[in-house]
Amino acid sequence: MFRRDICSPKSFRFFPLPDTIEGERGPKTSDAITIVLVATTILTGVCLGVLPMNRQHWLGSAMLVSLVLLIGIGLAVWKYESIQNQQAASANQPEPMESVTIAVARAIDHRQTTTSIGTVLALRSITLKNELAGTVREVRLTPGQIVEAGALLVALDVSVEEAELRAQEAQAALTRTVLTRRQHLSQELATTQEEVDRARADLDVAQAQIVRTKAIIAKKTIRAPFRARVGIADVHPGQYLDEGTLLTTLQGVGEAVHVDFTVAQQVAAGLRVGEVVEVFATGDSPTVMARIVALDARVDPTTRNAMIRARVENIRNVPAPGASVRVRIPVGPERNVVAIPVSALRKGPGGDQVFVIAPDKDGRNRVHTRQVESGPMLGDEIVIRAGLTAGEQIAAVGSFKLRDGILIAVSEADQPNSKEIHEAGKP
Repeated sequence: MFRRDICSPKSFRFFPLPDTIEGERGPKTSDAITIVLVATTILTGVCLGVLPMNRQHWLGSAMLVSLVLLIGIGLAVWKYESIQNQQAASANQPEPMESVTIAVARAIDHRQTTTSIGTVLALRSITLKNELAGTVREVRLTPGQIVEAGALLVALDVSVEEAELRAQEAQAALTRTVLTRRQHLSQELATTQEEVDRARADLDVAQAQIVRTKAIIAKKTIRAPFRARVGIADVHPGQYLDEGTLLTTLQGVGEAVHVDFTVAQQVAAGLRVGEVVEVFATGDSPTVMARIVALDARVDPTTRNAMIRARVENIRNVPAPGASVRVRIPVGPERNVVAIPVSALRKGPGGDQVFVIAPDKDGRNRVHTRQVESGPMLGDEIVIRAGLTAGEQIAAVGSFKLRDGILIAVSEADQPNSKEIHEAGKP
């Protein structure tokens, strides 16, 4: 009885078609139509299975099936028209376009480099110590001060030595007088030659003692051996100093310094005296040119590195002696490579890539992805070792928003002429 009730014509009034079939064509309308069709189909099947096949019921079932078919055909026609309208609207819209600036890959001569840590050394540098013990009488050590060669730095008490020097000078004067008297007597044959020789020897001994005492006084008077900058000192008048007490350090001041650095034995084998290296303190500091003046004769058996010494003539941008610097050393022969702006290189899943600009069949500029092998940076440019040819145009500023095959717009100011492209291909 329940199946016969739901198959009556009055039961189909519970499944009205949406009113938005010809109006709004959105996802909600399609879902509603689908529900109606499914419900109608199920109801039709139920009705066909339970109603007796008499003339009246057969006519009603046929009308119901016809109604379902008409609704399905109408929906199919509506869907087809909707797809056609969407395709027509898409065809009438302009293709998306991105605005970028372009650059031309230029050929340069480049030599591969490696970087090492170096130490700045003064051409002359000493640790100042006293040779003889004594009490400090005078100190002229001012840290950071530049002193000239021969300037007094520390003076020890030499009062005893000065007194001995006066006594020795008096004794030397006496022996000189005795020698002169003996020489006159020898001429008159009033004395022997032995006495004359002994008097001359006494004079030599007295003069040697004078020289020795003067040397002691000089050793207790410490002076600057060359023009230098004074280091930190902790010496005061009245202080007693043992032999070999550290007084201060002296760093030579001049127009040049040395930079010592180590490189691997393979790199050292390709370096020669006279080659130029680059020295810089930090990443943004100016680069100073230095020339190799010496290569160590041996390789460290522990690190397998060799010591190299370079000379920097212009020390204006070089730190003080003892400071750490970076040294860029050339490795291998020069190669002809391509340089592009840093902004043109993109990092992708497959490695480094650039967007090469080329016209399509309609003459419009499009970009195409190309894998490249990048090298070191040279200022605002980066070296491309492989994958790009000099003279090719690439996307620079704005390349981050591009994808393969997209249409681009280039301003007139950024478009290179044929002369620029031709010159870019020359190293």
